[in-house]
Amino acid sequence: MIVSSVLLAPPSPFLRNPNPNPNPNPSSPIPPKPHRLPRPPSSQSPSSTAPLLPKSLLLSLISDQDRGIKTQSNPSKRAEIIQAIEDLAVLSAGTITTGPALSATWRMLWTTEKEQLFIIKNAGLFGTAAGDVLQVIDVGNGVLNNVITFPPDGVFFVRSSIDPAPPQRVNFKFTSAVLRGSNWEIPLPPFGQGWFESVYMDDEIRVAKDIRGDYLVVDRAPYSWKE
Repeated sequence: MIVSSVLLAPPSPFLRNPNPNPNPNPSSPIPPKPHRLPRPPSSQSPSSTAPLLPKSLLLSLISDQDRGIKTQSNPSKRAEIIQAIEDLAVLSAGTITTGPALSATWRMLWTTEKEQLFIIKNAGLFGTAAGDVLQVIDVGNGVLNNVITFPPDGVFFVRSSIDPAPPQRVNFKFTSAVLRGSNWEIPLPPFGQGWFESVYMDDEIRVAKDIRGDYLVVDRAPYSWKE
C-alpha cells in the first residue's frame, strides 16, 4: 500500500480524540474487531507431504506476522514471504489485474511498508490503537483512498487519483489527506506520485509490488468503506 510522506509526520497531536464521549460518524463505519486472515486453501490431505501451492504457502507464512511487524526483525521469514509472492507473480504473469475486479475495499494482511507498520506498532503511544488498514479502489471513477482506522471513530486517509496501465500497473497521484475524529477534521497536505502493480489477484486476495520495492498482501474486506 502506498502512503504519502505525510504519514511520517508525528501523528500524536491529533490521534487522541478530544471528545471523551464520541459520536461515531455513521457514514464512515469502522469495524471495532480485528479480522482474521482468510483460511489458506488446502490442496492436500492432512497426511500428504506435498508442498503447498504458492497462494496457500503465502497465506500460511504471513498468518502469524502481525501484518508485517514481526517480519521486520526476521530476515529469513521476509525472504520466504517475498519468494512466495514472486512465485505467485510468475503464475499470474500477463494476467490483467487493472479492470473492474480491482474496485473493492481491500484490507491489509501483510506489508513491508515501514510507514504503515510504524503507525500500527506505535499508535498506542498516542492513546489509540490502529484498526483495519485499507486500500479503497474505484477504477471507474479513477479514485484510490489509503485508509488507516482508529476505532471507534478515528480515521486517517489519503486520497489519490489513479490511471490504470494494463495489464497490472496502476499509476497514482496523491490529491489530499484528512485526519478525522468524531466531531473534528484536520486537512493535511500530501504530495507525491508513483505506481503499484497487482501481480496476483483473485476473488479473495490481491498481492502488489510498488515503485519503492515494497510488498502488500490484502484481502477483500467484508464491508465497503465510505468517507
